[in-house]
Amino acid sequence: MAATLRIQSDWSRALSRDEGEAWLSCRSPGKPTLYGSVTRRGLRSNGVPDIAASEGFVVGEVTKKSILISCPHENVSTKFLAPYTSFCRIHQKSITCLDISSGGGLGVSTSTDGTMKIWQAANGEIRRLLEGHVYDVNCCRFFPSGLVVLSGGMDAQLKIWSAEDASCVVTFKGHKGGILDTAIVDRGRNVLSCSRDGTARLWDCGKSACLGVIADCGSPINGVAVGTADNTLNLGTPEKPPSEREIGTEGKILLLAREDKKLQGVGLQSRQPVFLFIGSDAFNCCTFLSSTYILAGTQDGNIYQLDVRNTTTPIQVIHRSGAPVLSLLPYRDGFIASQGN
Repeated sequence: MAATLRIQSDWSRALSRDEGEAWLSCRSPGKPTLYGSVTRRGLRSNGVPDIAASEGFVVGEVTKKSILISCPHENVSTKFLAPYTSFCRIHQKSITCLDISSGGGLGVSTSTDGTMKIWQAANGEIRRLLEGHVYDVNCCRFFPSGLVVLSGGMDAQLKIWSAEDASCVVTFKGHKGGILDTAIVDRGRNVLSCSRDGTARLWDCGKSACLGVIADCGSPINGVAVGTADNTLNLGTPEKPPSEREIGTEGKILLLAREDKKLQGVGLQSRQPVFLFIGSDAFNCCTFLSSTYILAGTQDGNIYQLDVRNTTTPIQVIHRSGAPVLSLLPYRDGFIASQGN
């Protein structure tokens, strides 16, 4: 497993003033952690900060928004990027979930301060406060239109909101435990939810009704993702004809990131199991890279890349630290992962 080079989270603020200092660490599995620091000594003639590192670390290219640091002893280097902008007044406590509308104009987020808010992505100005859940709101996401928000909370309720006037237009009830994640099927006629009660459910937005339990795992389902399956994959056959209210479920596979260390694939329309993969710890999240390749992250810091056509052996297991992998997002030819450190 590769060494991990870290710099304190607010390094860009720490180095924004002369003689500002930020702490470094380089950790390689099975070896003592190396510690050091970087210090700003002023500005160069081109306006770029002059940064020096303590013994054991080397500063490479420095720009106004990034810094390249290497640790020759462990043969590892990392480019750290400063935030393009920061919004500090949307929430008072930790952000637990956020999403950006398809057009990029609006953001929605939930927080441990008990609030769910819609805000301008350009400047962080709060536009709407979405009130109606009891207890914590665990997840939120925009529909493809960017005008509607889907949320799930510890009150076991799934809600649909208007981003224009903050009204709650639909409330789904049926889960027996807190909702932990959601997914939207195609344009949003149907949506999915998973819960601490161990079930994943499919809902009809137009009729405000549950179309069925897709899976009952007997263990909390921490995350879900829906995607178009590779056409060589056998998704199974429904035991009875699907409801005419099911829109866009054919040819789809649903991924379930389970608390009992299992990652499961289920045919969305058939409700039949497609694969079951056992990992090293509880699975927190999952996503599709393509119709063939998927990713899933665990509580002990592993990111598994799998081929849905053969999940016997992972394509690769990425481990940068032992911190929980909390979310995964495809990005260009790779992906972005967030961890609990």
